[in-house]
Amino acid sequence: MSYLFIFGLGYSASHVREAALAAGWQVGATGSAGDMAFDDAEAVERGLAGASHILSSVPPADGRDPVLDRYGPLLTGKTAAYLSSTGVYGDAGGAWVDESAPTGTGRRTARSAADAAWLARQARVLRLPGIYGPGRSALDRVREGRAHRIDIPDQVFSRVHVADIASGVLAALAGPPGAYNLADDLPASQNAVIDEACRLLGRDPPPMQSLEEAQLSPMARGFYAENRRVANGRAGRVLGWRPAFPDYRSGLLACNSAGG
Repeated sequence: MSYLFIFGLGYSASHVREAALAAGWQVGATGSAGDMAFDDAEAVERGLAGASHILSSVPPADGRDPVLDRYGPLLTGKTAAYLSSTGVYGDAGGAWVDESAPTGTGRRTARSAADAAWLARQARVLRLPGIYGPGRSALDRVREGRAHRIDIPDQVFSRVHVADIASGVLAALAGPPGAYNLADDLPASQNAVIDEACRLLGRDPPPMQSLEEAQLSPMARGFYAENRRVANGRAGRVLGWRPAFPDYRSGLLACNSAGG
């Protein structure tokens, strides 16, 4: 039986764990929701000794990759996957980017370095755009009064439903190493997504604002500093992966039906 060891059992990795368990895998994980603490070296080493497959969803810290720094030598010979970000591509001015696009030119230099380090180890590096799903979507922001519509013409983003991340990770662990974009088929503006969430909830859309009027956090402002469409064709060709939620409308509808 395959054993998957997950570093960092956060929102996305928790869905990977559930999909792996449903598929008959054994799963161990670090993190507050996992089986052991990341710094419990003895427990982690025992888990890694029995693991056939590894997934890291731990982001860089202080410009370094904590998993590779602490446990890199123990990962040799394991089939590994890493949850990266399409932020490694930087701003594309709204153009399409695929895995052949240059990386390391955007604001996420530490993420780009970690991405490259995992690729050098023959890992499956899964580059993710905006992640949403039950309990973490535009529906929740609208309900909580946190939704914004920002007046930036021609601004588009790609997204991926968390269930499609889970299926993509399992497909990648069975496929060859390399970089794969996991994104839906319909890049769209954030305003369009908020409008659809409001429609599903029967709410009026929030007013259109400038970035300054919205008083967003520096992290949220950075989100609007880049503009790109993410192509997912390689994951389909090589891994046979297709998103179950190919656009934000189907994804939000599913979230709303699930009550999240």
